[in-house]
Amino acid sequence: MTADTPVLTPGDALIAGRTDVYFNRTKAIVSRFGDCRVTYAVFLRRPVVSAPRLALEWLASVAVERGTEIEIELMHKEGEWVGAGDPILYITGSFTQLADLETLYLQKLGAPCVAAHNAYQMALELPQVPFLAMEARHCAGAEMQEMMAYAASVGSAAAKREGAQGFIGNANDQTAHWFGNARGYGTMPHALIGYAGSTVRAAEMFFETFPDESLTVLVDYFGREVTDGIEVCARFAELAAGGRLSVRLDTHGGRFLEGLDPAESYAVLERHAPSTIRRYRSETELRHLVGTGVSAAAIWRMREALDQAGYPKVKIVASSGFGVTKCRVMAEAKAPVDVVGTGSFIPNTWSETYATADIIEYDGKPQVKIGREFLLRKNGARKRQG
Repeated sequence: MTADTPVLTPGDALIAGRTDVYFNRTKAIVSRFGDCRVTYAVFLRRPVVSAPRLALEWLASVAVERGTEIEIELMHKEGEWVGAGDPILYITGSFTQLADLETLYLQKLGAPCVAAHNAYQMALELPQVPFLAMEARHCAGAEMQEMMAYAASVGSAAAKREGAQGFIGNANDQTAHWFGNARGYGTMPHALIGYAGSTVRAAEMFFETFPDESLTVLVDYFGREVTDGIEVCARFAELAAGGRLSVRLDTHGGRFLEGLDPAESYAVLERHAPSTIRRYRSETELRHLVGTGVSAAAIWRMREALDQAGYPKVKIVASSGFGVTKCRVMAEAKAPVDVVGTGSFIPNTWSETYATADIIEYDGKPQVKIGREFLLRKNGARKRQG
């Protein structure tokens, strides 16, 4: 360290260590040759739902720590649809204070906006069905977990404004606040059923431990979804009659639900949603309709079995790969699903989450690299403060 090397605060040291080196060097160069006031336009290259809160809160905290002013113009409020290349926000301030922040605020913006868009679309595809966010196990650490839960809540709120039930909660306590809850939802994993030795015994253990809770029982562990589901209903007939019992289908893609095969899956849909089979558009859609795993035919077959056994109030919770396309197929097949548990709003193609920032003004003079003129502020554009 030389005599003229600045002493970094703990916050600045963390930023310097995590930002791209060329931003740190730009900060040093501008500090040496003279600061200026700049404006950044921040955007994504694909349509999204605006989910800027985590990025904005972080920028606000940095401004306080550095004792500088960072002006934010939020062009699309949280939950609004944003077109490809349309700036979500403009950031204005000292170049030396903003130069090293780009890497980190882009990390906090892009992925939540895409995930919010996915959650919004999923909820609109099945507007009468409540969703549970079950993304945590697929996240790369606590920060991503926070971003994805926040994103699902934003997409859900946007869908609710259009009449959907949206996401009613999630699967862990730490991020439950995004859904207005104090605690997460959940009953049992497959591991508990393996430990108990039978699906019914696992349900008994759960109920003995949590007698005041509604009971949702996984029924695919032994490959006997229908048989074990009916046995659980018989064991807990009072809960079943009172609407406090649900069976959860999580059949993996390597096999069919008990009693189904391709021919029988077609037959089930012919009984309940015959037009769906006749207008499927892709192999993926066909698999969601009559393939292995939790297909529309599987959900219809489970509903048939429950009703025929005298348990019409027992609900069906479905999980396993419920992304936008699968939700759309389920809606077309009118699959009688009562709750969907999913983490599939996590962006599938990560490159689509890359947010970008470009400086569009230097000391008030419009200037941007060739090809990005569309980011320049339009004369007379309405200014919306974040």
